[in-house]
Amino acid sequence: MAERAQERDRERERERDRERTLRIRLDQPRIRRARLLPEYDPEAFGRMSERIARFLGTGRFIVWMTVFIVTWLAWNILAPDALRWDPYPFIFLTLMLSLQASYAAPLILLAQNRQDDRDRVNLEQDRKQNERSIADTEYLTREIAALRMGLGEVATRDWIRSELQDLVKELEELGRERDLFPPDGERRSDVPDR
Repeated sequence: MAERAQERDRERERERDRERTLRIRLDQPRIRRARLLPEYDPEAFGRMSERIARFLGTGRFIVWMTVFIVTWLAWNILAPDALRWDPYPFIFLTLMLSLQASYAAPLILLAQNRQDDRDRVNLEQDRKQNERSIADTEYLTREIAALRMGLGEVATRDWIRSELQDLVKELEELGRERDLFPPDGERRSDVPDR
């Protein structure tokens, strides 16, 4: 018996030494320890809690809960004494409803937290998209302003038309003064005879 105890102690010591050497090495993963609690997938649990919370918020749940409670009360009031399992103060019904509420509240809160996380991510994406849109708008505004400034130095069609009309008027006035443009009936040359 003493030999077995010593052998177990030596085995434990070797296991500890092996774990110490493994912990020192960073190029190898650590050995997973056995867990006392069961492992679960938080994402799957969250999806399940959302489904439950979604169901608890429906009219169908309220109708079924009402039918269940009315049936329970009717059975325990109208049935013969030997068949009643929860007499008048309905302690067992109260206990069941309290248990249901104690599970429903955290599941609903978990579903709300998950929805808040999704909303936060969507809000962040919307904010980034808005920043990009604002930057694009500012860039386009600067480009349009630069084009307007550039066009301010370029002769536009309306400006050229008004300038030509002004020149025609000036030529007509000069022609009247010098008689360069005779009336329609007379044709004269603007070049003197040789």
